[in-house]
Amino acid sequence: MAINLEDPKKLKPLREQVHQVAMNMLRPISRKYDKAEHEYPTELDMLAAMADGLAESGQGEGAGATGVRRDSKPDDGKVKNGANMSSVLSVSEMCWGDVGLTLAMPRQGLGNSAIASVANDEQHERFDGIWASMAITEPGTGSDSANIKTTATLDGDHYVLNGEKIFVTSGDRSDAVVVWATLDKELGKAAIKSFVVEKGTPGMKVERLEHKLGIKASDTATITFTDCRVPAENLLGSPEINVKEGFAGAMATFDNTRPLVASMAVGCARAALDYTRDLLEKAGVEIDYDRPAHLQSAAAAKFIQLESDYEGAYLLMLQAAWMADNRQPNSMEASMAKAKAGRMGSDVTLSCVELAGTIGYSEGELLEKWARDSKILDIFEGTQQIQQLIVARRVLGLSSAQLK
Repeated sequence: MAINLEDPKKLKPLREQVHQVAMNMLRPISRKYDKAEHEYPTELDMLAAMADGLAESGQGEGAGATGVRRDSKPDDGKVKNGANMSSVLSVSEMCWGDVGLTLAMPRQGLGNSAIASVANDEQHERFDGIWASMAITEPGTGSDSANIKTTATLDGDHYVLNGEKIFVTSGDRSDAVVVWATLDKELGKAAIKSFVVEKGTPGMKVERLEHKLGIKASDTATITFTDCRVPAENLLGSPEINVKEGFAGAMATFDNTRPLVASMAVGCARAALDYTRDLLEKAGVEIDYDRPAHLQSAAAAKFIQLESDYEGAYLLMLQAAWMADNRQPNSMEASMAKAKAGRMGSDVTLSCVELAGTIGYSEGELLEKWARDSKILDIFEGTQQIQQLIVARRVLGLSSAQLK
């Protein structure tokens, strides 16, 4: 099957529209909310209302959204560029504007992707329109999600949750938190399920907000659950523990979110490259794509290398999203895209700071901010090292027990 490396025609208007939003609405307030950490960006309420209007009119599928449901309709044999593709393209444009503000968008949290990946039809309808953050990481349980200690014990028609979650993106602002907890520690990762815990539920408490290197417009919370009673129907998907299936149901969430995180890194890196190209041209540095890099100036050669690194991450992102839209297993490709884009984002933004010299290191421009913001994209939703481990397991055909 041939692959077209251009943007799908039907998604070009959406991408151009989101780019204008990023340029005219996010960039102007980017520095403001970087300095005003933990202050809610009220300008995003209007932007969210615009996105809702587009979605209702049928024009805005995935317009900046990070909650993507895999198509459950019968396969008609046609190649599709659907919600996953539109989401990675629009999210990358949003992050060209600002990563932290994109993560702070109302009703478009990472928990929405968890709902999209695991929930049944009734839950999709019931939780439609809520803003859901996602709580996975615990003290002492970072990249090893299968080692979750938070417990969920069935008591009548409720589950009782006990545990602590850290680094919850939008944990203080969202309407609900998707909490990963185990039904039975002795059964291992197969017993881990996701629960939608709505704000205001007794026993759920936001303990603190973190002060961070980057994405300061986005709040990152520590949340505790103490005898927190959650309705049984808020367990996403099936309550049955399938030892043979193992962690597959929960991991489907990551197959959705990792291409989205890759798209964030792609957008942030593109912003740095665009700005640095302008600086180099103003300084008289010519970038000639028809000549070998080693025959050009050091700055031009470095820039060409950075762009090629960017292109590799961009294409892996498109592949992972396309496979999801066409109902193809994409776990390995999602990890490949996230690993490549995460590392590329940090390398590109820091290298652009170096190429720009004092301008890159100054708060007078946004280059230094993009370098700070990009680092988290190589860490959350599974670190660089974890992604490489997942890819190695898939390539070698080994289980998590066989290759640790």
